[in-house]
Amino acid sequence: MAILEVCNLSKNFGGLQAVKDVSLDIEPAKITSLIGPNGAGKTTLFNLITGFLKMDSGTVILDGLDITKLPAHQIVRKGLTRTFQLVRVFPRMTVTDNIMMGFYGLAGDSLWSAIAGTKKMYTAYYKKKELALAMVEYIGLVQYKDTLANDLSYGQQKLVELGRALVSQPKVLLLDEPLAGLNVVMIDRMIHLINDLKEQGKTVVIIEHNMEIVMGISDFIHVLNFGQLIASGNSKEILSHEKVIDSYLGKN
Repeated sequence: MAILEVCNLSKNFGGLQAVKDVSLDIEPAKITSLIGPNGAGKTTLFNLITGFLKMDSGTVILDGLDITKLPAHQIVRKGLTRTFQLVRVFPRMTVTDNIMMGFYGLAGDSLWSAIAGTKKMYTAYYKKKELALAMVEYIGLVQYKDTLANDLSYGQQKLVELGRALVSQPKVLLLDEPLAGLNVVMIDRMIHLINDLKEQGKTVVIIEHNMEIVMGISDFIHVLNFGQLIASGNSKEILSHEKVIDSYLGKN
């Protein structure tokens, strides 16, 4: 049974059909890739699924729960989180504090506790700090835990963004071009983390343009072109799919 169901999603921008009647299922504990030419609607689809854009029509079901009309912060609380195509960190905050921002607004936070400075608040803070430090170690940045995010390399900032998304313990993690702009060493580290998340039973969906990497790590692949889903299947099926070859892969 799919953990994430996208049903007949559509989005129009002033006459431009960015996403048209897209339906797809995301299986649990798998790595699913979303591929297609630039402008195919991949990031727009992510934005619709995660509540950053309002869809014109369609539904999104997460683990049996309809999250279609929920705002982005509530969708995160339900277990669906994402990273962005252009890295988003808090530049004047440390790596550890950036990671801790991933806890913000999750279930259990209390404005009154924060104002009153209750014992419960302090206990929760130190627990989150402990978990954040563990995440800093997991993503391989423990030596930079007190470094400002602005002083990190671009690849390191992407790792911080990944860690911030992971501390919310998502049921489904969407990664928008996690390997873009990375050097070979950072690409290897990111791929290792993505594969490790799968081994832990996590569900990961990635947008990626490097076909060698996509074919190597994906359990399932969906292909978009001009906002429409044109193919779905495993790597062998996608590589031999006529529409995918014509619109994206090209013929050798």
